[in-house]
Amino acid sequence: MTNNIGNLGRMLRQQRLMRSLTLRELSALSGISPSHLGRIEKGGRFPSAAVLRRLARPLAIEESELFLLAGYLSPPSAGIEEKKPGYSGGQLDPYVREVLSQEPVEVQRAVIGILSILKIIAQGVK
Repeated sequence: MTNNIGNLGRMLRQQRLMRSLTLRELSALSGISPSHLGRIEKGGRFPSAAVLRRLARPLAIEESELFLLAGYLSPPSAGIEEKKPGYSGGQLDPYVREVLSQEPVEVQRAVIGILSILKIIAQGVK
């Protein structure tokens, strides 16, 4: 789990920097102390679901994506993941979903994190 803590912290830091926020600014927006945020980013602390919920909006990440990356939610299984049109989380190509489902959970989370970041970047370009 230590590796997951570091990966999540690095991803949160990357999101904060992409939004051009300092720790103090993110603290003001989320209500979480800058020192606690710094420890999370460095992998020294693992955020609770409540902390992730408070970080989602200022970092422009959907709560469900953060919960998935943190391991609070299980990735949907390939057979059950039927999405309705307009689903805001997006949908993986069936081939990508199948290949990804064969990877370890840590790899799945990393790929989902990367895809989430790319989605945010693409939305900003429009």
